Amino acid sequence: MEDLVHALITWYRRARRALPWRDAPSPYRVWLAEIMAQQTRLETVQPYFERFLIRFPDLAALAAASLDDVLAMWSGLGYYRRARLLHRAARRVVEVHGGALPADPQALRALPGVGRYTAGAIASVAFGLPEPVLDGNVKRVLSRLLDLELAVDSAAGERRLWTEAETLVRASGDPSALNQGLMELGALICSPLSPACQECPLAPACLARRAGTQAKRPVRAPRRAPRVQPMAALVVRRADGAVLLRKNPPEGLFGGLWSVPLRACAASGQGARRAAEELARALGPGLGAVELAPGRPPRLEHTLTHRLLRVRVFQALARGSRARRGCRWVEGPERLGRLGVAELTRKVLALAAGTKKEGARSKRSPSRSG
Repeated sequence: MEDLVHALITWYRRARRALPWRDAPSPYRVWLAEIMAQQTRLETVQPYFERFLIRFPDLAALAAASLDDVLAMWSGLGYYRRARLLHRAARRVVEVHGGALPADPQALRALPGVGRYTAGAIASVAFGLPEPVLDGNVKRVLSRLLDLELAVDSAAGERRLWTEAETLVRASGDPSALNQGLMELGALICSPLSPACQECPLAPACLARRAGTQAKRPVRAPRRAPRVQPMAALVVRRADGAVLLRKNPPEGLFGGLWSVPLRACAASGQGARRAAEELARALGPGLGAVELAPGRPPRLEHTLTHRLLRVRVFQALARGSRARRGCRWVEGPERLGRLGVAELTRKVLALAAGTKKEGARSKRSPSRSG
């Protein structure tokens, strides 16, 4: 055990990537990085992390900000529930803990959006406490190290891996380096496909390598196919080109974000049309949903964690400039970038703009459309 821990920590100190939250691992920076990195690649996280810190340099600034400001800075990173919980937790820390993140893992886990993994990461990396972590990378490393036949996403598999992670971190003497080493090893060496076993500091102790079962580990329970949800989206424009956005309720699909009006519908094309017409009527008189192009309205797909949205896109022209309560007109991409906007809305607007351009080209050059 001591040799294994020493080999991992030595490798990590030599091979670790230069990441902005590692430069000054304050509790706030570690917490922010861990929340952003959930289900998101670090290469994607890094620029968001740096911009977020410029806007909210400390926990007090985050707690004092409006949720709209927080969602605007998060826009494009996805999984917006993380941002809502982060903001709620920052306010809880100010109210309950005097503005400083607590070191106690149980107190950390009482914060919105902080589970066992995130609490362990903050406690070990920011406070040096021997608390285990278990994310996707660590699960993969440990399941191969143990040649674990249990599914890592099963209750029994998780219990076994948490026990092993705890054993390692308590034997390390440097919880921060040990936990970050496990995560870094999974990201750089012990990859899902074609792990670089010849470069791995844990290779001599790896049971899967010895048995030749690296490609079969980790074992995972069969995944359910995502539920398909047909939807209609309505792009409402003014004569000057401004687009109408509607703010979603705090909970539910794209909660708290601005989006084009959306409505669930039946799978048929007529079901989508009826939903678009209902949206138009709800937004006020003088709107009639029309297709963006002749024939069936264009469709796009947007994948969420457990749902696949299949969206038909319609448009309507507003005769006036008055926006209903909870809605606002947005002129141009610059204004759009200042709001917390659902990524699906960006896709819908891009599709609408592209379809309009294609329609204009086909009218000018009918011979090319045949």
